[in-house]
Formats: sequence, C-alpha cells, structure tokens
Amino acid sequence: MPPTWIFDLDNTLHNADAGIFPHISRSMTHYIMRQLGLNEMEAQALRRHYYLRYGATMHGMRRHHAIDPDVFLRETHALEELVPLIEWDHRGVSLLAHLPGRKILLSNGPQAYVEQITRHMGIDRLFHALYGIERVGYRPKPNPLAFITVCARERLAPASCIMVEDSLENLRTAKSLGMRTVWLSLSPRRPVYVDHRIRTLRDLPRLPKS
Repeated sequence: MPPTWIFDLDNTLHNADAGIFPHISRSMTHYIMRQLGLNEMEAQALRRHYYLRYGATMHGMRRHHAIDPDVFLRETHALEELVPLIEWDHRGVSLLAHLPGRKILLSNGPQAYVEQITRHMGIDRLFHALYGIERVGYRPKPNPLAFITVCARERLAPASCIMVEDSLENLRTAKSLGMRTVWLSLSPRRPVYVDHRIRTLRDLPRLPKS
C-alpha cells in the first residue's frame, strides 16, 4: 500500500525564514509587550524562552498568563500582511502531486494561516487534510499528542506514515512513534532517527520506495 505523507508547512513547503517568520516574531513580541507590560528586549527573551521550552510561544503564554489562544493566534498571524511574503520553490512543490499515497499537512500554525498559505500556493487540494494547531488541541509539535491526534482522526498506523520536516525535534518524536522520517536540510549530518535527508523537495520522488 502507498504510504501516507505528513508534511510540515513552514520552512518545509515554503521559505518562512525569508519574511514570514520575522514578521510573526515581531508581532508576537509586540503582543507580549502589550499584554504583560514588558519592554521589547524582555518580550523578545520571553518569546524565545517559551518557543524553546514548549515548541510554540502561544503555549507558554497560555500556560503562564492565561491568554486566549485564538486571540493570540489571530493578532500575531495577520494574513493580509503575511501572504505577500510567501516564497517557495514552485517546481519542488508541484512534484507533491506525483507522490503516491495520501498527503496530510500538520503545522504548528493556526488553522486559518495553514489554509490561506496553502491556498495561495495552489496546493491546498493536494492534501487529504490540513491540521493547524487548533485541530490537535493546541498541542504543538514535537508534543507526541499532535501526531497521535492526526493518526487517530485519519485512522492511520504510524508505521504507514512518512513525516517530512525541517525540524529535527519534530522528526525525533515522529520516529519514536514508528513513522519513517525525511529531514529537509542542507546539513551534511544525519541523526539516527532520520531515515532520509534531502536538500530540496525535488529530491522526494527519488527516495527509496521502502
């Protein structure tokens, strides 16, 4: 049977570092400044701390400051400002259509962001399902429950899935659950929990079939 491909979005299907991530980071910093009365340096430090500890700044703000996650996501992901910043490899992304098996997208971004970005890229219809952070109970990767929720809802055995990611921590979790893993990276190394390392999405069709 063909595998089910589970793709990350940011820095996997598009280059979020080019413009989108810096914009979101600034928006989160300003949100934290307003909500907690911190200066910019303090807010930046807290944002980075929560991201490193929980995998998402929103999770730390929700746990420690009782913020409404939907408000936080809406105010820090202004779609009308983010969509013009999207950069992606059109040829590489177009090859996804030729991969055998179902395709699912799992992102730590909000659902509206996931849907709008993929729609703008013209790839939303390639996916059987799109999962933003709301759909996995606000549990960001690398939390195992994010992956487990997707597998349960889609009736998937982890062993039948291939996770394609730029984040090693997320791949470590995916591998621990029994998924095959593909790391999108220019790094020459390959950790033991990475089954395949690719430099670009254009390399995906050339991966071994098993």
